[in-house]
Amino acid sequence: MRVWGCSLHHHVRIWQAACCALPIPSLLQPQLQIGCGRSIPLFTPLRVSGSRGGGPPRMMTMNAAATDTLQKGIAEFYDESSGVWEDIWGDHMHHGFYEPGSDVSLSDHRAAQIRMIEESLRFASLSDDSVQKPRNIVDVGCGIGGSSRYLARKYGAKCKGITLSPVQAQRAQELAAAQGLDGKVSFQVADALNQPFPDGEFDLVWSMESGEHMPDKTKFVNELARVAAPGGRIIIVTWCHRDLSPSEESLRPEEQQLLKKICDAYYLPAWCSAADYVKLLQSHSLEDIKAADWSQYVAPFWPAVIKSALSWKGITSLFRTGWKTIRGALVMPVMIEGYKKGVIKFAIITCRKPAS
Repeated sequence: MRVWGCSLHHHVRIWQAACCALPIPSLLQPQLQIGCGRSIPLFTPLRVSGSRGGGPPRMMTMNAAATDTLQKGIAEFYDESSGVWEDIWGDHMHHGFYEPGSDVSLSDHRAAQIRMIEESLRFASLSDDSVQKPRNIVDVGCGIGGSSRYLARKYGAKCKGITLSPVQAQRAQELAAAQGLDGKVSFQVADALNQPFPDGEFDLVWSMESGEHMPDKTKFVNELARVAAPGGRIIIVTWCHRDLSPSEESLRPEEQQLLKKICDAYYLPAWCSAADYVKLLQSHSLEDIKAADWSQYVAPFWPAVIKSALSWKGITSLFRTGWKTIRGALVMPVMIEGYKKGVIKFAIITCRKPAS
């Protein structure tokens, strides 16, 4: 199966031509407006991906004004696009997990998204034992609550979800009520870099494809570790760039340009590698740290999203939303290109907070 191949290219060209013919000024070049009319690009190349020694990586961060504007853009993007995603794909807003080289149909993808959750739990060695299973869970970057509700049902646990999007938080709560989970799950608008929870509250800290939006990866990991209970598990599933070789200080210019297109469309700050996350977790003396590249297991996902966008339902839904969602649709082939070239890695990183 040519997952990263060219089988979709003629459809993509038609889609891109139709969209690009629209009078959309600077569609692929959004800027952060930083006071007094001054603007900066959403993407800042990550010059130093890791420290040379054994300490934590030296991560680039945004200033407060840029962070606020980025987070506003993220919230507006998901306010606008979440309804379309739910209408076509359902309540799980993340990649699916597939057997490498398998032939899949559109009907298989929701099952693959559930499998992504289960494989992540298995990788982290989460127990289903009635004594050891998690009872208090936080879903950091919860979307419309698909993972939160699934985990609450699976473990009989309580789950709190946070998102920057008011639309997502409201919809997540509506779905919880409709599914009889009102007393088990709750959702609120909150910043993952400054979580509104006390230290050590959760025995499972879950972040499914939200880390890529975090403008300060160090602070992000700090907060995940802070809210984790002693003995609790942390699971991070996120988009990363490839690990740098010992002789490299940064990605190659052409790789940075590819990622810039994605950052501009999806409101992402500088990327980091899975190795960077491992070093950040090590700096907190967290235990059982594991990381893996699951890129081969998510290969059918973006081609499937493109196919769904090219359906009549997908096209009409997109054009009812707004330019942010359309811009995101235009960049989907770039995600495939990034995976195909090995620049983008779909990473899982898990660890355990020491029991004492």
